[in-house]
Amino acid sequence: MICEAIDQRHILELRYHGYSRIVEPHIYGEDRHGNEVLRCYQLAGGSASGERAGWKLLYVQDAVLVHLTETEFMPRADYRVTDKVVVNAYCRIGLQNPAQQDMADHRQGAP
Repeated sequence: MICEAIDQRHILELRYHGYSRIVEPHIYGEDRHGNEVLRCYQLAGGSASGERAGWKLLYVQDAVLVHLTETEFMPRADYRVTDKVVVNAYCRIGLQNPAQQDMADHRQGAP
């Protein structure tokens, strides 16, 4: 279901660590320890850190009641196709335009 959401660019609703969250999934895969993780942008909901919106890395095993919505989203301007934490991606949003990655790199000060 997560790859379906990424492929179709549909928002997910889920519960994570006791909080309801609404997220835009961007990359789903494994970290270096073999844990399934989801790099997503949280639009709304709670968070133990207090940050209600922003980039999150969620451990999929801790997510429950995952629901695929019909609401579509566009990849975030600061989205990076490569992710240092997700070492084995099952699926990810690709960039339509390579200039988008150049612009994102420039904003983040990448060489």
